[in-house]
Amino acid sequence: MRPWILAGLVLAALPAMAAAQTPGSCTSAESHQFDFWVGKWEVFPAAHPQTKVADSLIEKLYADCAVRENWMPLKGPGGGSLNAFVAEKKAWRQTWLDSSGFADFTGGWNGKAMVIQGVWPQPGHAGQITRMTYTPRPDGSVEQAGETSDDDGKTWQPSFDLIYIHPKP
Repeated sequence: MRPWILAGLVLAALPAMAAAQTPGSCTSAESHQFDFWVGKWEVFPAAHPQTKVADSLIEKLYADCAVRENWMPLKGPGGGSLNAFVAEKKAWRQTWLDSSGFADFTGGWNGKAMVIQGVWPQPGHAGQITRMTYTPRPDGSVEQAGETSDDDGKTWQPSFDLIYIHPKP
């Protein structure tokens, strides 16, 4: 391809690229469905609400287009996730990363909670599906409940149930 043709194609594409990356372009209602999770949290198992297991910092970043989790357990290595609404797919996507690898989840708001699922490789359960439900609670806390399925989603078993609470000042 001649250089002037290539330069013309690049110049023609610039306005579309700029529009796609304009700060504040994530203004749809869907792109704010996970905002209830944003904040600084102390995390407790629902079954043992006096036993803190982690701190978690959830931030709205990148011109309000992403929600990033910084998971900081009191024991063991930490991890984190990057979450965003993908308008073309009309779904939320989460990519989780920790010292054991990464996992991708997709899903969306069901009217009461954010529900996402994907294959999260676990030792001895290569194809296990994990479904996570994030529910805002009336007191301002957030419940994150996990379920797993080893039979392609036909049956589900509880995996974890965590409560995110804002620290007291």
